[in-house]
Amino acid sequence: MSNKKTLVLGATPNPGRYAYLAANRLVSHGHNIVNVGLKNGEVAGVAIEKPEIVHNDIDTITLYVGPQNQPPLYDYILATHPKRIIFNPGTENAELKQMAEERGIETDYACTLVLLSIGQY
Repeated sequence: MSNKKTLVLGATPNPGRYAYLAANRLVSHGHNIVNVGLKNGEVAGVAIEKPEIVHNDIDTITLYVGPQNQPPLYDYILATHPKRIIFNPGTENAELKQMAEERGIETDYACTLVLLSIGQY
């Protein structure tokens, strides 16, 4: 298994949220993570940062931000230029999907937790 450095967008220290579960599961599967969100704290031993620092070494962005809250993040997401964006259930956004694909970024409407559990991440 290769390490796919993943940016968890919508990271939260709330253990009841899927973003929290995904961050922990990614780390337990050997992936390095970058947590980006609005809440302060840490998840899986990694501090949550604000969407200000553009990382240029990201394989995958896994989205946990609803489509209504994504437009202010478009520039940040696209500037990161990941290889892939996973739109988790409830984050599907045709506009962002098209913008990413026009820039050569692979997009998937999928669930990070499921992909990890079946070895397809």
